[in-house]
Amino acid sequence: MRNHKLAGAICFTIIFSLLFETAAISAGPQYNVTIAQWDQQKSFFDDPRPYKNVFSMKKIMPPDVYAKLSCNPEEAKKLWAQVVGFKAPDLVGKIAPEIKPGAYSYKDKDKSAFKELMAPEYYKRFAAQAPPHAGNYSEIKVVPTRQYYWHPRIAEATAKAAVKQDAQGYIIASSYQAGFPFPKPSGPHKGIQVVYNWTKRYIGGDSQHGLQRGKGFAKTLRVDFDTINEFATARLASRVYMEPYGFLDERAKSQGEHRSFNFKQLAPRDLYGNAVSITSYIDPAKFDLLFVYVNSLRRIRRLSATDAQDQAVGQDTIYEDFEGFNQQLSPKRFPYKYKVLAEREYLMPICPENGSAMITSNGELKNLEWERRPVYVIEMEQTDKNFIYSKRIMYIDKETFILHLVENYDQKGRLYRTTENIPSYYSDLGIGGPELHNQRDYIDQHSFLSRVFIYPAAWVQRDAISLRGLAKGAAK
Repeated sequence: MRNHKLAGAICFTIIFSLLFETAAISAGPQYNVTIAQWDQQKSFFDDPRPYKNVFSMKKIMPPDVYAKLSCNPEEAKKLWAQVVGFKAPDLVGKIAPEIKPGAYSYKDKDKSAFKELMAPEYYKRFAAQAPPHAGNYSEIKVVPTRQYYWHPRIAEATAKAAVKQDAQGYIIASSYQAGFPFPKPSGPHKGIQVVYNWTKRYIGGDSQHGLQRGKGFAKTLRVDFDTINEFATARLASRVYMEPYGFLDERAKSQGEHRSFNFKQLAPRDLYGNAVSITSYIDPAKFDLLFVYVNSLRRIRRLSATDAQDQAVGQDTIYEDFEGFNQQLSPKRFPYKYKVLAEREYLMPICPENGSAMITSNGELKNLEWERRPVYVIEMEQTDKNFIYSKRIMYIDKETFILHLVENYDQKGRLYRTTENIPSYYSDLGIGGPELHNQRDYIDQHSFLSRVFIYPAAWVQRDAISLRGLAKGAAK
């Protein structure tokens, strides 16, 4: 991270209220998985164990919570197909039909039509693992395309969506209630509609708890950074998956808060307790509230719009790129022009539901399942030359609205950074989200691989995502 001056006034009354406000909401039982428990079931390197068989949600959640958050997969599939208007298996198989389910090596890619079926970035990574970047795939397993779905409560909210846009395509805040706003993107603002489906995502449900282990790789593939992190995310509005429904609390309602993300570093030792808190708003004209807590100095610092472009410690991403893309779509602050480049099938990697996907000690990704997926390819051209990127190209799943890959280009038009989200699903919950992250910096020739364990956490309420929760336990 670039060095920052920690001087600069932060309004005391704002900090006081954010630090010490408590929520009058019953969070329920705090079921969670610790780093130590996770490490016992899954090592970072060379470990193919299906750890999610041990950490299944039915085993982790209290029975009453599981009963509320689980669903009937067949009923959920039927409902979600009605909402989006198709089933993924029905849309694919037309490009390079000769590539059938089975095992393939990178040595096969020039013999078959993989170049036609893979996005360019994936085709490049379908190779033997070698410098300068980690995150290649020397072997892939192609499986039949599956139909994915969201929980019926999310589907029902999406079906009821009657979202309106202004002349520029931005959502009119009062028209959005809940669910994915545009289940069937169309019209002149189709590009921004697709991106909105990601920014209004239900990853992990309405509230989630997560653990992350990550390692940075120099261009020689030497590990130069090792990190352990814990995070919590909560939708503050439009909650339909878990209680409380609607707004999280009165503060969220009065301030028009949309989503909050709290990220705390547990390792390396010199960064222990450092944390980031990001709160976004329903109104596209209202800027995100972004704070950084520096544990060694016991200081909280509010980041400006420029600071939010700084590189996160040890990772090949900026603060506004958490989960691949976490930037507010705004007509005033770094606005974009949106264009649909393609709407077609691509071969995409998916993590097996049992958690058997593996990172090798030399940085290769293995045990993934590759599916033909219907995908939107969206170009976002930045109109402000002061932003770090000139454009982004996003690959978003047409059925799940999950962001598979984002390519970020610098102001000279060079490919700068990429983030790949490799998702997994809880079929019994009707919830999905990234399990592996693959970040690359093509200019500095650095890469960062991480595994995350994300799960719905009904106990994540205001106290878990407030600034007080951000600094909690940091003084150890």
